Amino acid sequence: MGCLFSKKRKTEKERQTPPASGEAGEQQPPKLYSWDKREKIDPKDYMFNGLKNETVGRLPGKVAGQQFVIQDCENCNIYIFDHSATITIDDCTSCRIFLGPVKGSVFFRNCRDCKCIVACQQFRTRDCRKLEVFLSCATQPIIESSANIKFGCFQFYYPELAFQFKDAGLSIFNNTWSNVHDFTPVSGENNWSLLPEDAVVQDCVPLPTLEELKAVRISTDASKSIVPITRGQRQKISEESCLAVLFAGDYTTANARKLIDEMLSRSFLLVQTKEVSMKPEDAQRIFRGKAPDFIPLLDKGPVIALEFNGDGAVEGCQLIINDVFNGTKKLQLPEDLLRASKTRTFPWLSVKLLYHGKLVTENK
Repeated sequence: MGCLFSKKRKTEKERQTPPASGEAGEQQPPKLYSWDKREKIDPKDYMFNGLKNETVGRLPGKVAGQQFVIQDCENCNIYIFDHSATITIDDCTSCRIFLGPVKGSVFFRNCRDCKCIVACQQFRTRDCRKLEVFLSCATQPIIESSANIKFGCFQFYYPELAFQFKDAGLSIFNNTWSNVHDFTPVSGENNWSLLPEDAVVQDCVPLPTLEELKAVRISTDASKSIVPITRGQRQKISEESCLAVLFAGDYTTANARKLIDEMLSRSFLLVQTKEVSMKPEDAQRIFRGKAPDFIPLLDKGPVIALEFNGDGAVEGCQLIINDVFNGTKKLQLPEDLLRASKTRTFPWLSVKLLYHGKLVTENK
C-alpha cells in the first residue's frame, strides 16, 4: 500500500510541475538556419524582360554581385550602375546598354544593332549582328557566328565605379579589348573591327535621362576614365617603345595614373597596360643585370606594366620618373620603384596574362 500511495503523490507533483524545455506539450519556435536568415531575392529585381522604348536601370548597390538577365528588349536605354556576377543579353534589338563590372561573363546572344559599354572578366557573342562595344575585358573577347562587331576601349567614370571593379575582382589595368578571337571566321571576310579612334562614347550610349538614374555622377571625359584608354592593336606611330614597371606599394595605382597622364600630355601613346604577378625568372629576363635589385620587391604583390610608344619615349619616361616622382615625397616610396628601358630594343614590350595566370613575355 505504501508503494501505491507513493506513486500517487509523485503523479500529482508531476501534474503541478511545468514541462521542461523540449518536452512534449510545449510549442517550440522553429530552428533558424543561416540560409533562412538571408534576405529573400526576387528574380524579377535582376531582370529586364520584354521592354520596348523604355529607359531603365539599377543604381549602385542595387545589384550587389547578383546575376542579371536582359532579354527581348527593343529600342531601350539600359544602365546597370553596379557590379554583378554574370550577365546574359538575349534577343535584344536597337538597345543602348551600360554594364558595370561583371565578375564573370557577359554573353550576348541573338542581338542586333545594339551599342554597349561593358566591363567584365569574359566577353562573348553568338549569333549577333552589328554591335558596337566599348569594352574592358580581362581575357580575350570571343565572337561566334557573329558579324559586323566593332570594338573600342572602355571609357567611363562615376564615383562608385573604382570600388565596383575591386568588388568584381577586376583590375583596371588588365584590358584586352582589341585582342579579339573569332571562333567562326569566314574566308575573305572580317567579322569584327575596331571603332574609329575618334568615336565618342556618349554617341554610343547616351547619358540617362531618367531622374532616378541622373543621380549617378557620370563623366565620359577620357581623362577621367577609370580604365586607362589604350591603343591596343592599332598601329603604333613609332618604332620606339618604352616599358615602365611599378612595383607593389601603397600608391602604385595612383602613381601609374600619374605617369600615364604625364606621358600623354607629352603626346606619347599608351599602347597597353597589365597588372600581373612577376616571377624571379621574369625579372631576370626583363631587368637583366639589375634583376637582383628588384627580385626582393616581387613578394609585395603584382606589378603594373605600362607600354608607351613614340619617338623619344624612353628618354621622356625616364625624365618624368626623375623630375615628377622623385620630387614628390608621397610618391617616393622604396617599395614603389619605377624603371624604364634605357635601350630602344627592350626585350619585354608585350605582357600577356593567360587564363591560368602565367606571365608570358615575347620579343619585338
